Amino acid sequence: MDISTIVGLIIGFIALLVGMTLKGVTPDALLNPAAILIIIVGTIGAVVIAFPMDELKRVPALFGVLFKEQKLASDGELIKMFSDWADVARREGLLALESKADEIEDPFLKSGLGLAIDGQNADYIRDVLTEEVEAMSDRHAAGALIFSQAGTYAPTLGVLGAVVGLIAALKDMNDIDALGLAISAAFVATLLGIFTGYVLWHPFANKLKRKSAVEVQQKMMIIEGILSVLEGEAPRVIEQKLASYLPNKERVKLQEQLES
Repeated sequence: MDISTIVGLIIGFIALLVGMTLKGVTPDALLNPAAILIIIVGTIGAVVIAFPMDELKRVPALFGVLFKEQKLASDGELIKMFSDWADVARREGLLALESKADEIEDPFLKSGLGLAIDGQNADYIRDVLTEEVEAMSDRHAAGALIFSQAGTYAPTLGVLGAVVGLIAALKDMNDIDALGLAISAAFVATLLGIFTGYVLWHPFANKLKRKSAVEVQQKMMIIEGILSVLEGEAPRVIEQKLASYLPNKERVKLQEQLES
């Protein structure tokens, strides 16, 4: 479970509900069927128009990505693994790593090591794996764009909902009390549109982009690790090269682990 997504949602809803209460607005004001229909259903309709069905079918899986912790190997573990592989390859040759390939669960890493063991040259391996990373990045970007566009549509639909509510409110101005209530209800649509756009959809899009960036960075590190092993670089050199992908604090921590 991705705790930051859950905590962020809770904080966002608490901020809205407590803020409304402090302003003297009861939370049940949000239970406006017309506003909910215009904002939620309207946003869904706009997104369906904007994207092909093949991409929309991935939305349930994208929610899974948002609410599940990213399952990636530790960068430190990968660096240590490539260092060990380099030591074996220098002593026994690349074919000695064939047994290691059978133990790998990550399809990307397994594919890259398999290409190296099969005797493919470094340029070919880099091109194949880089193309795979770029294709993955494009897929991730398309998924994030769905939420980003929803975040753009929702506030505008909120204005539309408010206009519809005002039209209904101004249709009969004889009862001032009823008019005030109707105008107040009209702006619920604007509130829902802005809230869903900037507390849900845009943050969801950003979370997907960040998770994609982390995965892309690790895959680029894997490519460098495979090529370094293929080229027969010393384990120490590989450790220093791949450590450049880590933040300074993690780099220092890794260095201490390798020296211990």
